[in-house]
Amino acid sequence: MSMHVAVIGSGIAGVTFAEEILKLERQLYVTLLTREKCGYYSRPLLSHGFSRGDIETKIVLKSFAALVAADIAVESGAEVLRLDRSSKTLHFRKNGIETPLSYDKVVLATGSDALIPPPFRAQASLFNVLNSLEDLVKLRRQREKILSRHPRPRWAVIGGGLIGCEISADLSKAGDEVVLFHALPRLMERQLVEEDSVNLLGVLRDKLGIEVLLDKAVRGFSGSEMDLSVNLESETVQGFHGIIVACGFRPRIELAIEAGLETRRGIVVDEFLTSTSDHDVYAIGDSAELPDGKLYAYVTPVRGQGLWLAKHILGQDDQAWQVPSFKPKAKIPGFEAVAGYLF
Repeated sequence: MSMHVAVIGSGIAGVTFAEEILKLERQLYVTLLTREKCGYYSRPLLSHGFSRGDIETKIVLKSFAALVAADIAVESGAEVLRLDRSSKTLHFRKNGIETPLSYDKVVLATGSDALIPPPFRAQASLFNVLNSLEDLVKLRRQREKILSRHPRPRWAVIGGGLIGCEISADLSKAGDEVVLFHALPRLMERQLVEEDSVNLLGVLRDKLGIEVLLDKAVRGFSGSEMDLSVNLESETVQGFHGIIVACGFRPRIELAIEAGLETRRGIVVDEFLTSTSDHDVYAIGDSAELPDGKLYAYVTPVRGQGLWLAKHILGQDDQAWQVPSFKPKAKIPGFEAVAGYLF
């Protein structure tokens, strides 16, 4: 079989799929295109990247060289510019050179970006996000710079969802002072029942020493390097060395939109993870919106999508993808959700 499958994205969705389909059929030609340069790494570990000195190496699960050794053609540092469905050609730019790449099937595993609320976008120089290994490296360098001038860094974390709480806990574990701002009256309201939100608040405040400010809608930021302020509706909280915005994620769907694929919050697919607009285009991972309207942006279902789709494309599984049983868990020292997690 000489079919060429192009995969866009080197997160768990894209890499799991690429490895599995070549395991099942060695005669395929698989090309993986990614903007990343550091290898295939564990995104869930990003929010635990401050308390471990070896995180920048431990987070990398496989080098791109290892994927190439497994017969996956990897184009790293590549930006996919266009998906031309009529000619079944991708166009990508690498090292300033634009190159066409023909495909028989294409899998969009484009992942997601950090969600930046509109009022913050004009102030991008005043805050950081934590969505990639590049972001983590940048933040760790910033923290080292702060430590060279101040004995204890003081951070503002904006957003009391899963990632914001994990980042706050890890910064506290590293010895830093943290103020967590959340616009709603309870933490992780999408994942926890009210009782567990209360328990989490107690852990963050009493066990980890984090100042948690609920019902505080952030309007913007002010100040300059290492002397930053968080502006609320009726007050300003001053004295921060750094600000991290953790307000959720935004699926990367721009390529799909430009290609004329159906999108809503994510790339709309059917129960076979096939684009509803093109039977040779598939979407998996954070950017795939299933018929139930949900995006299954957790490790277990994302990995399951990659494994299942490899079999399906090869004709080895003609049943619809089924959502596996999965239990997302906040990795916060001292906290356990008694009622479990909502999805």
